[in-house]
Amino acid sequence: MILTDQGELAAPERAMVIVAHPDDIDFGMAGTVAALTSAGCHVAYCLATSGEAGDDDMSHTPDELAAMRQAEQTAAAARVGVSDLHWLGHPDGMVVADLGLRRDIARAIRISRPDVVMCQTTVPNWDHIYISHPDHLATATAALAAVYPDARNPRAFPELLDEGHKPHSVSEIWLTGTEPNRYVDITDTFERKMAALKEHHSQVAQFDELDERVREWCTSTAELGGMSEGRLAEAYRVVPAG
Repeated sequence: MILTDQGELAAPERAMVIVAHPDDIDFGMAGTVAALTSAGCHVAYCLATSGEAGDDDMSHTPDELAAMRQAEQTAAAARVGVSDLHWLGHPDGMVVADLGLRRDIARAIRISRPDVVMCQTTVPNWDHIYISHPDHLATATAALAAVYPDARNPRAFPELLDEGHKPHSVSEIWLTGTEPNRYVDITDTFERKMAALKEHHSQVAQFDELDERVREWCTSTAELGGMSEGRLAEAYRVVPAG
């Protein structure tokens, strides 16, 4: 079970988190992931890029930065009980919600066979431009198309059948960043979320008072969800997909 604004909720047996970049999960969803894995859910990560454009330090080649960020994300995933990572290798900063990305995400879904897919919103947030990175929006758009209809439709990308990947239907989508209707209590997993986030050394070293800032975000989210004082939360728009 996991705790939500609606009380205890049975955790799905399997979930997949689909995002654009290393660290996207840990800023947005890692507390929930830790709660899910603690409840016995198998969680897989699917990352459209390896984050090779995510550093202004030009002394690193893109390949070096990709390797660094994959290692950081792998270490971060371990902090919250995840060891199953799918790297799609699309170009960081140039992600397009095209048929190639839809196919690659559909393949990952058919391999992992999640009950729940968690991803970012497809809708720009004009108050927070960083949330609205075009890679985030494109990956989310492709992820929704991969959930429905691609992953479940045997006629979509017939090469996936040739590879041995049978169709799979996802039951629910949990979207971050848009009109939430579920708040997940991460008070007990907040420290694991922060431990995961701090594995992204290349990304968070420049943040002053990281713990305080993230705690403030999660406190505000819990308040919006009507949770009691002192609780911490992450929020989702739950969309039936079954």
